[in-house]
Amino acid sequence: MMEGSDQDFSGAEATSANVRRAVQYWLDKSTIHILPRWILFSVVLLLFFLRIYLVQSHFIVAYGLGIFLLNNFILFLSPLDDPRDAGGGGDDGLSLPSTAKQGKEYRPFARRLPEFKFWMACTRGSGTALVMTLFSLFDVPVFWPILLMYFGVLFFMTMRRQIGHMIKHKYVPISFGKHKPKAAGKETGEYGG
Repeated sequence: MMEGSDQDFSGAEATSANVRRAVQYWLDKSTIHILPRWILFSVVLLLFFLRIYLVQSHFIVAYGLGIFLLNNFILFLSPLDDPRDAGGGGDDGLSLPSTAKQGKEYRPFARRLPEFKFWMACTRGSGTALVMTLFSLFDVPVFWPILLMYFGVLFFMTMRRQIGHMIKHKYVPISFGKHKPKAAGKETGEYGG
């Protein structure tokens, strides 16, 4: 009888491993498809807000999701090595420039939370919040206008601090690729244009 239960457990482990492998395969295939991934997130978020609107409850879940998304967005905008950290002065080439000479050389912006992980966390959080609206356990009675106002103030204060940090340390969290000189792509000389 013990051997049979061990086989069942081994079969369950194998099935679980196959499911995880299949999910990871499709996640790996989706890394290059940025727009469809964000469309999927938008659809899940829209379904969540539609569910909140239709049932007129679970406002605390919506507030929690808003805080979670705001936290992930701040991590997405933040540099990998924060210049405010006193002990984070490693010279691995990923830190923000500290001198004028370093500021002139081009380095891509290294995020604390990469885009794919940002998308993954936001999609999982929205899906989890959508599932939470199916259970009355998570329907805590609250006065939603106060939550909305508090979230607005929190969003404003957090973004003001983040934008101030970006201005103070002179970084832009949006990177459009490698910097090209003005004459890049134009051929001059004996064989050029």
